[in-house]
Amino acid sequence: MIPMRTSSIFKSRWMALVWAAGILWAAYDFVGPEPQDEGNNSITTDAAGSAVSTDDQNRIAAAFGN
Repeated sequence: MIPMRTSSIFKSRWMALVWAAGILWAAYDFVGPEPQDEGNNSITTDAAGSAVSTDDQNRIAAAFGN
């Protein structure tokens, strides 16, 4: 998985920095950039894709004690 022996990565300060930069790059690539803000126009949906009413939200909040 790593193109070089792991024991030789930290023998050089520069190789350690390059390795760390690669780890950060991979983490950023995995997570991706921040999603675009949808504003207040978004509609809350359930798992089936149906719109959730305010009454449904209040019942769920009451069930969790909020």
